[in-house]
Amino acid sequence: MAHALEQDEQGNTAFALRGEPAWHKLGQVFDKEQHITTAEMLELAHLNDWNVRLEELSVPEGYRSSTQQQMVIRTNPFDKGTDVLAIVGNRYNVVQNETLFDFGDALLDGGADWESAGSIKNGKVVFGSLTIPKEFVLDPEGANDKTVSYLLVHTSHDGSTAVQANITPVRVVCQNTLNMALNGSKQSFKIRHSNTVDGKIQLARETLGLTFAHMDNFEAMAKSLFETTLTDIQFDKLVKSIYAEPEVGSAKSALTVWNDKIDTIYDLYQNGATNANITGTAWGALNALTERIDYYRTGRKGSESIVAAASGFDPVVNAEKARILSATLALV
Repeated sequence: MAHALEQDEQGNTAFALRGEPAWHKLGQVFDKEQHITTAEMLELAHLNDWNVRLEELSVPEGYRSSTQQQMVIRTNPFDKGTDVLAIVGNRYNVVQNETLFDFGDALLDGGADWESAGSIKNGKVVFGSLTIPKEFVLDPEGANDKTVSYLLVHTSHDGSTAVQANITPVRVVCQNTLNMALNGSKQSFKIRHSNTVDGKIQLARETLGLTFAHMDNFEAMAKSLFETTLTDIQFDKLVKSIYAEPEVGSAKSALTVWNDKIDTIYDLYQNGATNANITGTAWGALNALTERIDYYRTGRKGSESIVAAASGFDPVVNAEKARILSATLALV
């Protein structure tokens, strides 16, 4: 029914095979043909019965505090010990894993299948993805370039991330996560931990219903980019407009990093098997640039940032992709 990636005792996972959705390195991947229930998914991914809860933080005798703080704790699914996940203020509301994933399933009225789920940062962040029956193929008789859609739901148990649901397009051949904001269409929904999930499902459905318009817009954009031919000179100008060469006098290490980045992008665009069917188009340029981010980018602060980038949860990465999209669309 499912295959597990290598997990440590906190439920973090360590690696993924190239050619799978990037977030597969983070958790458990399920056989969609089995149509597992949310309860089954939670058990398989070791996300059930955490009993995330608040416990008052004691102030040592003789100390004074003007603020009330609480510990967020959970029952570890592996050894049944108690883990402290965070220190939060008195407005923080706990959201159980069961509530998050029931929320995600309810958004799609049970019309999608769980594709993967897991936890990262020692249980502080949990996520799950569902397949959405919404896809498109560019040039079916030629390039046959397919993009599919997922609903990603995730939250944190340390106050760092709201309850979020995001529609994420993924290009099948290379599994790029194409999280890019388009004018006039919504791609995500958030509920802060100072609020509750109760009563928000209908509002979220209405908001995410607009994301099907996002996918329609995304398809139209992809088609326009695919139909826009690109010379090598135009590609070179595009890349260097996004990643400018370091100024004369810059540190040698900065130039080395820049050259490595440019070489990787050129290799993906001109020689990469994942872009062979779309080289010479603006769509190919966009995907080479984003593929470099998804699979060859160094994290900002070590492995946790790499994890966030791979899952499509990192706003800094998504902002970079938006900048790439803007520059590429200027060619159309």
